[in-house]
Amino acid sequence: MKARAWPRIEPLALSAATLATAMTAYYVWLIRQQGNQPLPWVLALLLAGALLAVYGSIRQAPYRRAALLTAGAALTAVGLLALPSVGLPIIASGVLALAASRRGAPWQRGP
Repeated sequence: MKARAWPRIEPLALSAATLATAMTAYYVWLIRQQGNQPLPWVLALLLAGALLAVYGSIRQAPYRRAALLTAGAALTAVGLLALPSVGLPIIASGVLALAASRRGAPWQRGP
């Protein structure tokens, strides 16, 4: 019987990246509908979190856990600041990235 291969992509991290990207687009749309310009630092943190989550979704990537922890921290912080409007889904993407950082390949786990 053939052993099942461990997937190369972490679905939680990819979900975090997808949600963060979608919320970035929604944030830009919402702010422009209100007649304002999006804050550059918010866009930078959202996009950096999404890119780090995409990088962290590759199980064999070096520094994968550090990238996912950084993405989770950045997305959760922005989500807390934006809680009155669009923060809850951003917090969810941060929590997904943090959860993905706890999941490793079978050979990385202890006994």
